[in-house]
Amino acid sequence: QVQLVESGGGLVQAGGSLRLSCAASGGTFSRYSMGWFRQAPGKEREFVAAISWSGGITRYADPVKGRFTISRDNGKNTVYLQMNSLKPEDTAVYYCAVRSRYSATSSYSYEYDYWGQGTQVTVSS
Repeated sequence: QVQLVESGGGLVQAGGSLRLSCAASGGTFSRYSMGWFRQAPGKEREFVAAISWSGGITRYADPVKGRFTISRDNGKNTVYLQMNSLKPEDTAVYYCAVRSRYSATSSYSYEYDYWGQGTQVTVSS
């Protein structure tokens, strides 16, 4: 059983930055691809970014390309999401997830097996 704990969320002004962290325990972290998703009030959960098991391949949703960076440290069993130039529309609960059966990246939430509890990101205008 894999457990994920996100941290780093908070309130920030538009144009600011935040770095989210997701610490994993259980399982073999270095074999898993990882993803970040977000869900705003009244909206469906949407893909944000994903990273392959080695960190060599990354994928981003169009709204965050050029502003967000996903990375991982397999030695620390942690995946990060660096968010720069934040906009009010980035306000959401951010979730990290494990895709344990495949090492490649995916933007489909149903392909992820384990999820964290989420961390709130609020961007004020």
